[in-house]
Amino acid sequence: MTRFRNATADTFRSLRHKNFRIFFVTQGISFTGTWVQLVAQTLLILRLTDSGTALGLLTAIQFAPTLVLGAWAGVVIDRHDKRRLMAITTTAMLLAALALGLLVLADRATVPLVYLLAAVLGLANTFDNPARRTLVNDLVPAAEVSNAVSLNSTLVTSARIVGPALAGLLVVTVGIGWCFVVNAASFVAALVGLWLLDASALRSRPPVARAKGQLRAGLRYVSSIDDLRIPLLLMAVVGTLSFNFQVLLPLLAKRDLGGTDGTYTLLTTVFSVGSLVGSLRMARRQVIDTRFLGLSAVVLGITTGALAFAPNVVVAGAILLVTGYAGIGVLSGGNAVLQMAASPEMRGRVLALFTVVFIGSTPIGGPIAGWAAEEFGTGAGLLIGAVAAVAAGLAVLAFLRNRDALVNSSTSRPPDVVAAA
Repeated sequence: MTRFRNATADTFRSLRHKNFRIFFVTQGISFTGTWVQLVAQTLLILRLTDSGTALGLLTAIQFAPTLVLGAWAGVVIDRHDKRRLMAITTTAMLLAALALGLLVLADRATVPLVYLLAAVLGLANTFDNPARRTLVNDLVPAAEVSNAVSLNSTLVTSARIVGPALAGLLVVTVGIGWCFVVNAASFVAALVGLWLLDASALRSRPPVARAKGQLRAGLRYVSSIDDLRIPLLLMAVVGTLSFNFQVLLPLLAKRDLGGTDGTYTLLTTVFSVGSLVGSLRMARRQVIDTRFLGLSAVVLGITTGALAFAPNVVVAGAILLVTGYAGIGVLSGGNAVLQMAASPEMRGRVLALFTVVFIGSTPIGGPIAGWAAEEFGTGAGLLIGAVAAVAAGLAVLAFLRNRDALVNSSTSRPPDVVAAA
Protein backbone atom coordinates (compact mmCIF):
# COMPACT_ATOMS: atom_id res chain seq x y z
CA MET A 1 0.00 0.00 0.00
CA THR A 2 2.86 2.37 0.83
CA ARG A 3 4.49 1.63 -2.52
CA PHE A 4 1.19 2.39 -4.28
CA ARG A 5 0.82 5.70 -2.43
CA ASN A 6 4.38 6.67 -3.30
CA ALA A 7 3.85 5.78 -6.96
CA THR A 8 0.61 7.78 -7.06
CA ALA A 9 2.22 10.79 -5.39
CA ASP A 10 5.09 10.66 -7.86
CA THR A 11 2.80 10.34 -10.87
CA PHE A 12 0.62 13.30 -9.85
CA ARG A 13 3.32 15.43 -8.21
CA SER A 14 2.57 18.54 -10.31
CA LEU A 15 -0.87 18.74 -8.67
CA ARG A 16 0.80 19.88 -5.47
CA HIS A 17 0.94 23.34 -7.03
CA LYS A 18 -2.28 25.36 -6.74
CA ASN A 19 -2.04 27.05 -10.13
CA PHE A 20 -1.61 23.73 -11.88
CA ARG A 21 -4.56 22.25 -9.96
CA ILE A 22 -6.79 25.12 -11.11
CA PHE A 23 -5.58 24.72 -14.68
CA PHE A 24 -5.99 20.94 -14.53
CA VAL A 25 -9.62 21.01 -13.37
CA THR A 26 -10.94 23.87 -15.50
CA GLN A 27 -9.14 22.85 -18.68
CA GLY A 28 -10.37 19.28 -18.11
CA ILE A 29 -13.95 20.56 -18.31
CA SER A 30 -13.14 22.53 -21.45
CA PHE A 31 -11.33 19.62 -23.13
CA THR A 32 -14.34 17.39 -22.47
CA GLY A 33 -16.64 19.91 -24.13
CA THR A 34 -14.27 20.14 -27.09
CA TRP A 35 -14.42 16.38 -27.65
CA VAL A 36 -18.21 16.46 -27.36
CA GLN A 37 -18.22 18.97 -30.22
CA LEU A 38 -15.62 17.13 -32.34
CA VAL A 39 -17.67 13.94 -32.27
CA ALA A 40 -20.96 15.79 -32.88
CA GLN A 41 -19.45 17.83 -35.70
CA THR A 42 -18.24 14.67 -37.44
CA LEU A 43 -21.63 12.99 -37.09
CA LEU A 44 -23.39 16.15 -38.29
CA ILE A 45 -21.35 16.27 -41.52
CA LEU A 46 -21.90 12.55 -42.08
CA ARG A 47 -25.65 13.07 -41.67
CA LEU A 48 -25.64 16.00 -44.09
CA THR A 49 -23.39 14.44 -46.76
CA ASP A 50 -22.58 10.74 -46.05
CA SER A 51 -19.18 11.46 -47.63
CA GLY A 52 -15.66 10.62 -46.51
CA THR A 53 -14.36 13.41 -48.72
CA ALA A 54 -16.64 15.91 -46.94
CA LEU A 55 -15.26 14.70 -43.60
CA GLY A 56 -11.71 15.21 -44.84
CA LEU A 57 -12.64 18.71 -46.04
CA LEU A 58 -14.16 19.57 -42.65
CA THR A 59 -10.91 18.55 -40.95
CA ALA A 60 -8.89 20.52 -43.50
CA ILE A 61 -10.95 23.68 -43.02
CA GLN A 62 -10.80 23.52 -39.22
CA PHE A 63 -7.03 23.10 -39.12
CA ALA A 64 -6.01 25.16 -42.15
CA PRO A 65 -5.54 28.34 -40.03
CA THR A 66 -2.94 26.50 -37.96
CA LEU A 67 -1.06 25.45 -41.09
CA VAL A 68 -1.08 28.98 -42.51
CA LEU A 69 -0.70 31.10 -39.36
CA GLY A 70 0.70 28.70 -36.78
CA ALA A 71 4.35 29.74 -37.01
CA TRP A 72 3.45 33.44 -36.75
CA ALA A 73 1.17 32.62 -33.78
CA GLY A 74 4.30 31.58 -31.88
CA VAL A 75 5.77 35.05 -32.36
CA VAL A 76 2.53 36.59 -31.06
CA ILE A 77 2.60 34.31 -28.00
CA ASP A 78 6.20 35.22 -27.17
CA ARG A 79 5.30 38.92 -27.41
CA HIS A 80 2.16 38.92 -25.26
CA ASP A 81 0.74 37.79 -21.93
CA LYS A 82 -0.45 34.22 -22.46
CA ARG A 83 -3.42 34.41 -20.08
CA ARG A 84 -4.87 37.48 -21.77
CA LEU A 85 -4.37 35.93 -25.18
CA MET A 86 -6.10 32.72 -24.07
CA ALA A 87 -9.02 34.72 -22.66
CA ILE A 88 -9.59 36.22 -26.12
CA THR A 89 -9.29 32.93 -27.97
CA THR A 90 -11.50 31.07 -25.47
CA THR A 91 -14.22 33.68 -25.82
CA ALA A 92 -14.10 33.38 -29.61
CA MET A 93 -14.43 29.58 -29.43
CA LEU A 94 -17.33 29.90 -26.98
CA LEU A 95 -19.26 32.14 -29.37
CA ALA A 96 -18.58 29.90 -32.40
CA ALA A 97 -19.73 26.75 -30.56
CA LEU A 98 -22.87 28.49 -29.30
CA ALA A 99 -23.71 29.77 -32.80
CA LEU A 100 -23.40 26.29 -34.29
CA GLY A 101 -25.56 24.81 -31.53
CA LEU A 102 -28.31 27.35 -32.10
CA LEU A 103 -28.22 26.74 -35.86
CA VAL A 104 -28.61 22.97 -35.41
CA LEU A 105 -31.39 23.37 -32.83
CA ALA A 106 -33.22 25.69 -35.22
CA ASP A 107 -32.70 23.18 -38.06
CA ARG A 108 -30.81 25.82 -40.04
CA ALA A 109 -27.41 24.12 -40.16
CA THR A 110 -25.95 23.66 -43.63
CA VAL A 111 -22.61 22.27 -44.76
CA PRO A 112 -21.18 25.72 -45.64
CA LEU A 113 -22.21 27.13 -42.24
CA VAL A 114 -20.66 24.16 -40.42
CA TYR A 115 -17.46 24.69 -42.40
CA LEU A 116 -17.47 28.44 -41.63
CA LEU A 117 -17.83 28.00 -37.88
CA ALA A 118 -15.25 25.20 -37.91
CA ALA A 119 -12.85 27.67 -39.52
CA VAL A 120 -13.54 30.22 -36.75
CA LEU A 121 -12.81 27.59 -34.11
CA GLY A 122 -9.65 26.62 -35.98
CA LEU A 123 -8.44 30.21 -36.18
CA ALA A 124 -8.90 30.75 -32.45
CA ASN A 125 -7.25 27.42 -31.65
CA THR A 126 -4.22 28.38 -33.77
CA PHE A 127 -3.27 30.83 -31.02
CA ASP A 128 -4.88 29.06 -28.06
CA ASN A 129 -3.18 25.67 -28.43
CA PRO A 130 0.49 26.75 -28.31
CA ALA A 131 -0.31 29.43 -25.71
CA ARG A 132 -1.87 26.77 -23.47
CA ARG A 133 1.09 24.41 -23.93
CA THR A 134 3.51 27.22 -23.10
CA LEU A 135 1.49 28.23 -20.02
CA VAL A 136 1.91 24.72 -18.56
CA ASN A 137 5.63 25.46 -18.27
CA ASP A 138 4.87 28.49 -16.08
CA LEU A 139 2.66 26.63 -13.59
CA VAL A 140 5.26 24.30 -12.03
CA PRO A 141 8.98 24.33 -11.16
CA ALA A 142 11.37 23.51 -14.00
CA ALA A 143 12.11 20.04 -12.60
CA GLU A 144 8.43 19.06 -12.90
CA VAL A 145 7.70 20.37 -16.39
CA SER A 146 7.89 16.90 -17.95
CA ASN A 147 5.44 15.56 -15.37
CA ALA A 148 3.09 18.51 -15.90
CA VAL A 149 3.15 18.01 -19.66
CA SER A 150 2.36 14.31 -19.26
CA LEU A 151 -0.49 15.05 -16.83
CA ASN A 152 -1.84 17.63 -19.27
CA SER A 153 -1.86 14.87 -21.89
CA THR A 154 -3.63 12.64 -19.37
CA LEU A 155 -6.23 15.37 -19.05
CA VAL A 156 -6.73 15.54 -22.81
CA THR A 157 -7.02 11.76 -23.15
CA SER A 158 -9.43 11.54 -20.22
CA ALA A 159 -11.58 14.09 -22.02
CA ARG A 160 -11.36 11.86 -25.10
CA ILE A 161 -13.00 9.12 -23.05
CA VAL A 162 -15.68 11.18 -21.34
CA GLY A 163 -16.35 13.53 -24.27
CA PRO A 164 -17.33 10.97 -26.95
CA ALA A 165 -19.40 9.01 -24.41
CA LEU A 166 -21.22 12.20 -23.38
CA ALA A 167 -21.66 13.15 -27.04
CA GLY A 168 -23.22 9.76 -27.79
CA LEU A 169 -25.58 10.14 -24.84
CA LEU A 170 -26.63 13.64 -25.88
CA VAL A 171 -27.14 12.64 -29.53
CA VAL A 172 -29.52 9.78 -28.69
CA THR A 173 -31.40 11.64 -25.93
CA VAL A 174 -31.75 15.40 -26.51
CA GLY A 175 -30.26 15.74 -29.99
CA ILE A 176 -26.98 16.63 -31.66
CA GLY A 177 -27.47 20.41 -31.31
CA TRP A 178 -27.06 20.31 -27.54
CA CYS A 179 -23.53 18.91 -27.96
CA PHE A 180 -22.41 22.30 -29.28
CA VAL A 181 -24.23 24.15 -26.50
CA VAL A 182 -22.47 21.97 -23.92
CA ASN A 183 -19.11 22.80 -25.48
CA ALA A 184 -19.93 26.53 -25.33
CA ALA A 185 -20.71 26.18 -21.63
CA SER A 186 -17.44 24.30 -21.03
CA PHE A 187 -15.46 27.30 -22.25
CA VAL A 188 -16.87 29.30 -19.34
CA ALA A 189 -14.95 26.99 -16.99
CA ALA A 190 -11.74 27.69 -18.92
CA LEU A 191 -12.28 31.45 -18.60
CA VAL A 192 -12.89 31.13 -14.84
CA GLY A 193 -9.71 29.08 -14.48
CA LEU A 194 -7.61 31.73 -16.22
CA TRP A 195 -9.05 34.39 -13.91
CA LEU A 196 -8.32 32.30 -10.78
CA LEU A 197 -4.62 31.73 -11.52
CA ASP A 198 -2.26 33.43 -9.06
CA ALA A 199 -0.09 35.64 -11.25
CA SER A 200 2.53 36.07 -8.50
CA ALA A 201 3.19 32.31 -8.45
CA LEU A 202 3.66 31.95 -12.21
CA ARG A 203 7.16 31.03 -13.38
CA SER A 204 6.90 33.30 -16.38
CA ARG A 205 9.32 35.66 -18.10
CA PRO A 206 8.63 39.14 -19.51
CA PRO A 207 7.20 39.15 -23.06
CA VAL A 208 9.73 39.36 -25.88
CA ALA A 209 10.01 42.87 -27.33
CA ARG A 210 8.73 43.34 -30.87
CA ALA A 211 11.52 43.17 -33.45
CA LYS A 212 11.99 42.34 -37.11
CA GLY A 213 12.90 38.81 -38.15
CA GLN A 214 11.61 37.02 -35.04
CA LEU A 215 9.86 34.32 -37.05
CA ARG A 216 12.99 33.64 -39.12
CA ALA A 217 15.04 33.62 -35.93
CA GLY A 218 12.76 30.95 -34.49
CA LEU A 219 13.07 28.80 -37.60
CA ARG A 220 16.88 29.12 -37.58
CA TYR A 221 16.94 28.25 -33.89
CA VAL A 222 14.91 25.07 -34.40
CA SER A 223 16.93 23.94 -37.41
CA SER A 224 20.20 24.28 -35.48
CA ILE A 225 19.32 21.91 -32.60
CA ASP A 226 18.88 18.16 -33.13
CA ASP A 227 16.52 17.73 -30.16
CA LEU A 228 14.16 20.27 -31.71
CA ARG A 229 14.57 19.61 -35.43
CA ILE A 230 14.30 15.79 -35.37
CA PRO A 231 11.15 15.55 -33.20
CA LEU A 232 9.44 18.22 -35.32
CA LEU A 233 10.27 16.38 -38.56
CA LEU A 234 9.01 13.11 -37.09
CA MET A 235 5.77 14.71 -35.94
CA ALA A 236 5.29 16.43 -39.30
CA VAL A 237 5.21 13.03 -41.02
CA VAL A 238 3.05 11.36 -38.37
CA GLY A 239 0.71 14.35 -38.07
CA THR A 240 0.19 14.57 -41.82
CA LEU A 241 -0.23 10.93 -42.78
CA SER A 242 -0.78 8.82 -39.64
CA PHE A 243 -2.95 10.80 -37.21
CA ASN A 244 -6.11 10.99 -39.33
CA PHE A 245 -8.31 8.94 -37.00
CA GLN A 246 -10.90 11.72 -36.87
CA VAL A 247 -11.56 11.05 -40.57
CA LEU A 248 -10.99 7.30 -40.70
CA LEU A 249 -12.54 5.95 -37.48
CA PRO A 250 -16.14 6.98 -38.30
CA LEU A 251 -15.76 5.40 -41.76
CA LEU A 252 -14.22 2.25 -40.27
CA ALA A 253 -17.03 1.98 -37.71
CA LYS A 254 -19.93 2.51 -40.11
CA ARG A 255 -18.76 1.14 -43.45
CA ASP A 256 -16.22 -1.56 -42.70
CA LEU A 257 -17.57 -2.86 -39.39
CA GLY A 258 -21.26 -2.22 -40.12
CA GLY A 259 -21.79 -0.19 -36.96
CA THR A 260 -23.67 2.93 -35.93
CA ASP A 261 -22.91 6.31 -34.36
CA GLY A 262 -22.48 4.43 -31.08
CA THR A 263 -19.83 2.18 -32.63
CA TYR A 264 -17.80 5.21 -33.63
CA THR A 265 -18.00 6.76 -30.15
CA LEU A 266 -17.09 3.37 -28.63
CA LEU A 267 -13.97 3.02 -30.80
CA THR A 268 -12.96 6.61 -30.05
CA THR A 269 -13.38 5.93 -26.33
CA VAL A 270 -11.28 2.75 -26.49
CA PHE A 271 -8.53 4.60 -28.38
CA SER A 272 -8.61 7.23 -25.65
CA VAL A 273 -8.35 4.65 -22.87
CA GLY A 274 -5.11 3.45 -24.44
CA SER A 275 -3.90 7.05 -24.64
CA LEU A 276 -4.82 7.58 -20.98
CA VAL A 277 -2.81 4.56 -19.85
CA GLY A 278 0.11 5.75 -21.97
CA SER A 279 0.03 9.29 -20.58
CA LEU A 280 -0.07 8.03 -16.98
CA ARG A 281 2.88 5.77 -17.72
CA MET A 282 4.74 8.73 -19.19
CA ALA A 283 4.02 10.85 -16.12
CA ARG A 284 6.15 8.41 -14.11
CA ARG A 285 9.03 8.37 -16.59
CA GLN A 286 12.09 10.33 -15.53
CA VAL A 287 13.48 10.58 -19.07
CA ILE A 288 11.55 11.25 -22.29
CA ASP A 289 13.86 11.68 -25.26
CA THR A 290 13.90 11.55 -29.06
CA ARG A 291 14.66 7.82 -29.06
CA PHE A 292 11.42 7.23 -27.16
CA LEU A 293 9.56 9.19 -29.86
CA GLY A 294 11.06 7.04 -32.62
CA LEU A 295 10.07 3.79 -30.89
CA SER A 296 6.55 5.11 -30.23
CA ALA A 297 6.17 6.01 -33.91
CA VAL A 298 7.15 2.49 -34.99
CA VAL A 299 4.60 0.90 -32.64
CA LEU A 300 1.96 3.39 -33.79
CA GLY A 301 2.59 2.41 -37.41
CA ILE A 302 2.45 -1.33 -36.75
CA THR A 303 -0.85 -1.13 -34.85
CA THR A 304 -2.41 1.24 -37.39
CA GLY A 305 -1.56 -1.25 -40.11
CA ALA A 306 -3.15 -4.05 -38.08
CA LEU A 307 -6.29 -1.93 -37.65
CA ALA A 308 -6.76 -1.89 -41.43
CA PHE A 309 -7.41 -5.65 -41.31
CA ALA A 310 -9.60 -5.77 -38.18
CA PRO A 311 -12.50 -8.17 -38.90
CA ASN A 312 -14.86 -6.95 -36.17
CA VAL A 313 -15.41 -4.34 -33.47
CA VAL A 314 -13.81 -6.41 -30.72
CA VAL A 315 -10.53 -6.87 -32.59
CA ALA A 316 -10.54 -3.23 -33.70
CA GLY A 317 -11.02 -2.13 -30.10
CA ALA A 318 -8.15 -4.30 -28.86
CA ILE A 319 -5.84 -2.87 -31.53
CA LEU A 320 -6.94 0.69 -30.80
CA LEU A 321 -5.94 0.30 -27.15
CA VAL A 322 -2.31 -0.18 -28.19
CA THR A 323 -2.60 2.42 -30.96
CA GLY A 324 -3.75 5.01 -28.43
CA TYR A 325 -0.92 4.05 -26.08
CA ALA A 326 1.69 4.52 -28.81
CA GLY A 327 0.06 7.64 -30.25
CA ILE A 328 0.22 9.53 -26.98
CA GLY A 329 3.89 8.59 -26.79
CA VAL A 330 4.51 10.54 -29.99
CA LEU A 331 2.19 13.45 -29.14
CA SER A 332 2.91 14.00 -25.45
CA GLY A 333 6.50 12.81 -25.70
CA GLY A 334 7.19 15.27 -28.51
CA ASN A 335 5.66 18.07 -26.50
CA ALA A 336 7.81 17.21 -23.47
CA VAL A 337 11.04 16.95 -25.49
CA LEU A 338 10.43 20.35 -27.10
CA GLN A 339 9.46 22.00 -23.78
CA MET A 340 12.69 20.86 -22.16
CA ALA A 341 14.99 21.60 -25.11
CA ALA A 342 13.66 25.08 -26.00
CA SER A 343 14.98 28.22 -24.32
CA PRO A 344 12.30 30.33 -22.56
CA GLU A 345 12.43 33.23 -25.03
CA MET A 346 11.89 30.81 -27.94
CA ARG A 347 9.39 28.45 -26.33
CA GLY A 348 6.28 30.05 -27.81
CA ARG A 349 7.67 29.82 -31.34
CA VAL A 350 8.91 26.26 -30.86
CA LEU A 351 5.57 25.01 -29.51
CA ALA A 352 3.72 26.89 -32.23
CA LEU A 353 5.79 24.96 -34.78
CA PHE A 354 4.82 21.79 -32.92
CA THR A 355 1.17 22.78 -33.40
CA VAL A 356 1.80 23.49 -37.08
CA VAL A 357 3.47 20.16 -37.86
CA PHE A 358 1.15 17.99 -35.78
CA ILE A 359 -2.21 19.76 -36.04
CA GLY A 360 -1.72 22.21 -38.90
CA SER A 361 -0.67 19.35 -41.16
CA THR A 362 -4.20 17.94 -40.88
CA PRO A 363 -5.53 20.04 -43.82
CA ILE A 364 -3.07 18.09 -45.97
CA GLY A 365 -3.45 14.65 -44.42
CA GLY A 366 -7.21 14.75 -43.76
CA PRO A 367 -8.24 15.08 -47.42
CA ILE A 368 -5.63 12.50 -48.45
CA ALA A 369 -7.03 10.01 -45.93
CA GLY A 370 -10.62 10.82 -46.90
CA TRP A 371 -9.89 10.46 -50.63
CA ALA A 372 -8.03 7.16 -50.14
CA ALA A 373 -10.91 5.81 -48.04
CA GLU A 374 -13.46 6.82 -50.69
CA GLU A 375 -11.50 5.42 -53.64
CA PHE A 376 -9.85 2.31 -52.18
CA GLY A 377 -11.53 1.67 -48.81
CA THR A 378 -10.83 2.75 -45.24
CA GLY A 379 -7.98 0.26 -44.96
CA ALA A 380 -6.02 2.14 -47.62
CA GLY A 381 -6.15 5.34 -45.60
CA LEU A 382 -4.96 3.47 -42.51
CA LEU A 383 -2.13 1.73 -44.38
CA ILE A 384 -0.80 5.04 -45.71
CA GLY A 385 -0.47 6.24 -42.12
CA ALA A 386 1.02 2.95 -40.97
CA VAL A 387 3.83 2.95 -43.54
CA ALA A 388 4.58 6.63 -42.86
CA ALA A 389 4.84 6.17 -39.08
CA VAL A 390 7.07 3.09 -39.28
CA ALA A 391 9.34 4.71 -41.87
CA ALA A 392 9.64 7.95 -39.89
CA GLY A 393 10.29 6.13 -36.61
CA LEU A 394 12.99 3.93 -38.12
CA ALA A 395 14.63 6.95 -39.77
CA VAL A 396 14.82 8.74 -36.41
CA LEU A 397 16.30 5.68 -34.68
CA ALA A 398 18.86 5.29 -37.48
CA PHE A 399 19.85 8.96 -37.21
CA LEU A 400 20.32 8.69 -33.44
CA ARG A 401 22.33 5.48 -33.78
CA ASN A 402 24.65 7.07 -36.35
CA ARG A 403 25.02 10.24 -34.28
CA ASP A 404 25.87 8.24 -31.15
CA ALA A 405 28.39 6.17 -33.12
CA LEU A 406 30.13 9.33 -34.32
CA VAL A 407 30.25 10.73 -30.79
CA ASN A 408 31.60 7.47 -29.37
CA SER A 409 34.25 7.16 -32.09
CA SER A 410 35.41 10.72 -31.43
CA THR A 411 35.66 10.27 -27.67
CA SER A 412 37.41 6.90 -27.99
CA ARG A 413 40.21 8.14 -30.28
CA PRO A 414 43.67 8.68 -28.68
CA PRO A 415 44.37 12.31 -27.69
CA ASP A 416 47.21 12.72 -30.24
CA VAL A 417 44.98 11.47 -33.06
CA VAL A 418 42.18 13.84 -32.03
CA ALA A 419 44.63 16.73 -31.87
CA ALA A 420 46.05 15.88 -35.27
CA ALA A 421 42.54 15.76 -36.73
